[in-house]
Amino acid sequence: MKKIFLSIVSVALAMPMLTSCIEEIDPQTNYVTQKQASETPGFFESSVASLISNLNGNFTYSGSDNHPYDFGYPSFFLQRDALGQDMVTAGTNNWYSTWYEASYALGPTYARCQVPWTYYYKWIDNCNKAITLYKEAPEGREVGAGVAYTLRAMFYQDIVRMYAAKPYALDPNAETVPLVLDDSQIMTENPRATFTAAYAQIIADLDEAEKLLAGYKRANVYEPDVNVVYGLKARAYLEIQDWANAEKYAKQAMNGYSMMTQDEYLSRSHGFNSPNSSWIFGLRFRDTDPNITDNDGDSSWGSIMILENGFECGYAANYGGPMLIDRHLYETIPASDFRKNVWIDFAIDDMSESAAIEALGNYTDHAEQIIASAASAQIGVGGMELKFRPQAGKYFTKYDAWVVSVPLMRVEEMKLIEAEAAGMQDAGRGQQLLEAFAKTRDANYVYGTHQDAYGNTSTSTFQNEIWWQRRVELWGEGFATFDMKRLNKAIIRNYPNTNHLEGYKWNFVNQENGCLYPKWMNLCIVQTETNYNYACTNNSTPDAPTTDSTPFEW
Repeated sequence: MKKIFLSIVSVALAMPMLTSCIEEIDPQTNYVTQKQASETPGFFESSVASLISNLNGNFTYSGSDNHPYDFGYPSFFLQRDALGQDMVTAGTNNWYSTWYEASYALGPTYARCQVPWTYYYKWIDNCNKAITLYKEAPEGREVGAGVAYTLRAMFYQDIVRMYAAKPYALDPNAETVPLVLDDSQIMTENPRATFTAAYAQIIADLDEAEKLLAGYKRANVYEPDVNVVYGLKARAYLEIQDWANAEKYAKQAMNGYSMMTQDEYLSRSHGFNSPNSSWIFGLRFRDTDPNITDNDGDSSWGSIMILENGFECGYAANYGGPMLIDRHLYETIPASDFRKNVWIDFAIDDMSESAAIEALGNYTDHAEQIIASAASAQIGVGGMELKFRPQAGKYFTKYDAWVVSVPLMRVEEMKLIEAEAAGMQDAGRGQQLLEAFAKTRDANYVYGTHQDAYGNTSTSTFQNEIWWQRRVELWGEGFATFDMKRLNKAIIRNYPNTNHLEGYKWNFVNQENGCLYPKWMNLCIVQTETNYNYACTNNSTPDAPTTDSTPFEW
């Protein structure tokens, strides 16, 4: 891993907020002023449209097509999930191993550290530009501004939790990230906001978005509307433990939506690749996106997460880099819970090839492809995921199989927020809501059977049950690190029959400052920021264990 060359060029890349929106240039030059641009017909609308279209497909980090994790917003789902215990970055060629290994290469002077900083602050900068244009000429721009405020709140809510030195529950005044809201700020003197201050801004943005988007009927699930605003409010209030508001807004976010059925969840043609009645917000990869058209499509979500394709491309399917579920989590899912069927049973690894092909028929129409994928990764098929399917009817079509949609917010998440928030106010009511949810997935669900490894030291039996449901229901959707930090959970990777990788079988309980979760979950800020923003502090460079832990006995 090469170190970043710390120059003014890298500063510009890592800190896009240092530049003004559009240069104020003499009108007689070939450039336009910000005011002139804002008055150009369609300029504001195209700026807002780009906020959505730039969530994927554009190689925002490097501009190059040879970084397979550089495909936009869903890449951060995998980066965050790999930091913990529920996702195993298996195989011989997995591009997310740096996060799984909690490598020093996530430290402030290395390129991987720059990935989230570059993406998120670029997205935020674009939102700021749209908001500035709205403030200059608000008439007729209310909806576009509502979209910008919504997305800015979503981006800040992500990075506040990614970079926070402690979760809100342990320290409401923990440092998070510098807030950049307009170009009038002095960027060289912009300290990290406290958790409380950052969330005050997030909620203020969402309040503004709620007003601006009131009554707006969006064209499709790929645009924010007021339901998305409510969902983001539910997430925010859950994080800061305002249980009444978390419950209130989770309910409002669900209006007009319903949970996925078993057939939808397990669909071999449309499973987690197409919007359905549960998707409140989603993202669509397009056949014109660079991550589909360039580099054989290999720098894409589909390459990383879709195992089934009938052509010789893709890290998951052909190059030895699939994602697996943690074996212990898998084994805690009862056979009567239909969600268990989106991961391949570990027992198939003990079968003959003919028996394995027959057994794999319960999961896929392409058993031979799955066996070949496992062979290329030099692993068994056990734990391989089939949650995310290729585009319907495009299995053999290079690269259209990967032109899929990805959920960013589902009603199931809101159901679990509602249940948790209700239970933190009234235990009986929360348990009732939780059981109602769980029994839609497993008619035989029994409350109280999913405990954490250290005797519920950080949360109650009720919150552990919620956490377990979230781990299973939302696997691969980017919530694992957020939940481990919020609930203050330790990592358990080593236990009898673990499928975690040699050298990374860690049972890690961080004893610093009351945090049980590992400190590498507090991402480092890229050094170019701290070099030039003198008020900005940083988190510690990852210092992972150097040996495997003694197996934990569940």
